[in-house]
Amino acid sequence: MARFLPLAPALFVLLWATGFVGARYAMPHAEPFTFLSMRYALALLVLALLAIGPFRRARPRGRALAHAAFAGSLIHGVYLGGVFYAVRHGLPAGIVALAAGLQPLVTAVLAGPMLGERMSYRHGLGLAVGFLGVALVVSPKLGTGSAVNAGTLLPAGVAVLAIAAGTVWQKRFVRGLDLRIGTAAQYVGALVPTLAVAFLTETMRVDWTGELVFALLWLTLVLSIGAVFLLLLMIERGAVSRVASLMYLVPGVTAVMAYLLFGEALNGVQILGMALAAGGTAAATATVGARSPAAARPLA
Repeated sequence: MARFLPLAPALFVLLWATGFVGARYAMPHAEPFTFLSMRYALALLVLALLAIGPFRRARPRGRALAHAAFAGSLIHGVYLGGVFYAVRHGLPAGIVALAAGLQPLVTAVLAGPMLGERMSYRHGLGLAVGFLGVALVVSPKLGTGSAVNAGTLLPAGVAVLAIAAGTVWQKRFVRGLDLRIGTAAQYVGALVPTLAVAFLTETMRVDWTGELVFALLWLTLVLSIGAVFLLLLMIERGAVSRVASLMYLVPGVTAVMAYLLFGEALNGVQILGMALAAGGTAAATATVGARSPAAARPLA
């Protein structure tokens, strides 16, 4: 496993960015919370089958499982739920992406008091430059309208706080848990509130097309299992503010995918933004310090 860790950040960014592609295929055929509930349920089923052996051997304590479930409710349930809610109610995708770009900054702030990770001047500068890069990448989508209001901005803001807090919680309280068991517990925590919201607010009707099935399988197996495995592995092995900084690269990779697959425009300002985001990420991931050895454990 250790020999593949240097590839984990690049692979994670590539896989995470494909969430845009899956969402484009899925959303015309199912309501957002209904689709997320199906995605989490399928991921939980696959992971439960994979975790049977390790669970029998390890017999994890209820407290560890509860911490993992709580982290999952924040990272998956509240984060994606808030994003999907804001977009469905008209918040421009660019503003959602820009709000999500605040995650590395929020994570770095939370990681200080909770994990003892300190932010150096160069790390802070890297985060600021990375956020500027994200703003340039998503600038063509920063449309405004009547849907830009407290009712849509608040869920987007809550989503960013949730994934930042969930990432820190995962690092702080979920230790020594088999990756398959811990991830399965996360999706229990994500599925319960998501399914409740779908039941209370949506019709839960699904148009079972080939595009929907493809999106469901892709987002479940590749993102909810593959990419999340990589994310949790990196959180365990490294400082959470370093891991969160990788999110700055996602909008640029997503923009390239949208250009190649859907013919969306890709201009010089966006390319400059990608370069700034990459430079900011490089600076941020190279200079995280810590007050404790556990917080500074390297990724590789």
